[in-house]
Amino acid sequence: MIDYERYLIELALTVLQEVAEAPAAEQKPSSGTRLALRVLRPHCPDQWPLTQFWSGINATDDMVRPQIVKASLNSIIHQLEKSRARSITR
Repeated sequence: MIDYERYLIELALTVLQEVAEAPAAEQKPSSGTRLALRVLRPHCPDQWPLTQFWSGINATDDMVRPQIVKASLNSIIHQLEKSRARSITR
């Protein structure tokens, strides 16, 4: 994988992490979120975490939304590590 691809992956993850860390009332779908998910799509062997993140960010319940978004983000990171698009940093 080329360095700029790794940079784009990290940038996309940063966008999703900012959404996940935002207060529940501020977690809204945006073109930036959509673009970040699209950048990560080719690097995730399973697509369900990306779809789940988007569904979660569109959830209307402020209690459920942060939980879905955070769980989805963790699954996306796991998928990226599984595909070696991102190195494991633990």
